[in-house]
Amino acid sequence: MKKSVLREYAKLIVRCGMNVQKGQEVLIRADLDQPEFVKLVVEEAYRAKAKEVIVQWSYQPLSKIHARYQSVKTLGEVKEWEKARQQHYCDVLPCTLYLTSEDPDGLKGMNMDKMAKARQLSYPILKPYADEREGKQQWCIAAVPGAAWAKKVFPGLPKGKAIEKLWEAILDASRVNEDPVKAWEEHNADLKARCDYLNSLGIESLHYTADNGTNLTVGMIPEAIFCGGGEVSKQGIFFNPNIPTEECFISPMKGKAEGIVYSTKPLSYQGQLIENFFIRFEGGKAVESGAEKGAELLATMLSMDEGAAYLGECALVPQKSPICESGLLFYNTLFDENAACHLAMGMGFADTIRDHHNKTLEECRDLGINDSMIHEDFMIGCDTMNIDAHCADGKVVPIFRSGNWAF
Repeated sequence: MKKSVLREYAKLIVRCGMNVQKGQEVLIRADLDQPEFVKLVVEEAYRAKAKEVIVQWSYQPLSKIHARYQSVKTLGEVKEWEKARQQHYCDVLPCTLYLTSEDPDGLKGMNMDKMAKARQLSYPILKPYADEREGKQQWCIAAVPGAAWAKKVFPGLPKGKAIEKLWEAILDASRVNEDPVKAWEEHNADLKARCDYLNSLGIESLHYTADNGTNLTVGMIPEAIFCGGGEVSKQGIFFNPNIPTEECFISPMKGKAEGIVYSTKPLSYQGQLIENFFIRFEGGKAVESGAEKGAELLATMLSMDEGAAYLGECALVPQKSPICESGLLFYNTLFDENAACHLAMGMGFADTIRDHHNKTLEECRDLGINDSMIHEDFMIGCDTMNIDAHCADGKVVPIFRSGNWAF
């Protein structure tokens, strides 16, 4: 891939994704797959007048080794220096980039029950720090190709060619091959217009149906609004948290979901795949689930904490989205969620509450935003999906027909 194109992508991530401001600290979390691109991002961040850029590397094979040999207590321990680091993040609110490239099957064979118990130990200690930063800082999730991931998406190609093809797919989905800044301004405007229409309807619930058996009704929070594209931090800084993005999303009312929903794409959870699964809801809670592959992992995910069995997000994405029309299955949630309507189990988004800047996080949760240590998106959209909005004025308004916008 030409370095000039990659530099445009790095610039897009820094300027439009995180929107780094003069004097801000920047934190980059990345795998070891594309160090040269990480170098480009670091340089672009400094060109945007960042005060300091810190890179934290991860490597799936090491994660598996740690999980094998460390005890649950050691894996779940939060040391004093980690608490100090978390407090520093609360104090300075660094722009944070999550640069994903991991192998969808890279943690296959890991003892997930052990890792779940470890996370349950550390989460209550780390949660107050995360809550303190909620809504205050800019962040962005973007992607670069990893060799194993590229081979998963393009199994018939040699490694080098597969990586090149995945680069092409990522850059195309991220609108880098156009005038990136102009393309993102127009895209954000389109998503905002759709959200404005949805928010004008006074939606009380969404009813999903599809010929695969999906029949689910999800209740909305009266104070919640649909959001999409860029957003504004409590510091007043506009940023784009997902590159790419195609969704209009909302956080539903905790405890209001009835029916059954079937997945239409694999879910990569904790480095392992869950495929062809269903979840059935009663009283808003997932009371039954099953999967052709990864059923135990799905059950573990849904039992991570009390909120893990409740919905945190409803996202609308048409089948005519560019990622879906590419015909690729990415085995990566950042892309696959932007190719299909999806739901998320676990944590909801406080910033979907109207006027959330003037509310505390607890006030948003009291209105019905779910709280959990997980937020896991899973894809449910297909070309037979219909979605109807049941509105406060008694009207039933078609939102999706045959997998696409009905307006």
